[in-house]
Amino acid sequence: MKIALVSCTKVKSTYPCNAREMYQQSTLFKKAVKYIEQNKYDDWFVLSAKYGLLRQHDVIEPYDLTLNNMKVSERKIWSELILKQIENLQLNIKQIDFYAGAKYREYLIPMLELNGIKYNVPLQGKGIGEQLNFYKLNTN
Repeated sequence: MKIALVSCTKVKSTYPCNAREMYQQSTLFKKAVKYIEQNKYDDWFVLSAKYGLLRQHDVIEPYDLTLNNMKVSERKIWSELILKQIENLQLNIKQIDFYAGAKYREYLIPMLELNGIKYNVPLQGKGIGEQLNFYKLNTN
């Protein structure tokens, strides 16, 4: 199984809703989801700084938390939580593609490697403008 992970965004809905809707105000999030859904992924999930791994239909409350303000020790604990949540999915995941910034990947990727899960960062090294352009050129 091949899945995609998309990071949460600073801009969120102001009311409780599902994860997919929570981040729809972000152009980058919308375009990433559109790209993922037009490509060969079995499923996709949101990496939330507050809630961890979210299915797109999980209902959550708005929040103001980012990995960018967390200490290294907190990000490591968060990454361990994500790994446990991935394992609990019991989906026989063979590859994870990240559509998320470095802070969302830095401690999680080594954990995935230790567990024999391949990963890919398709837009690694691209700024937000370059990512938006990539999505514009590669989606219908």
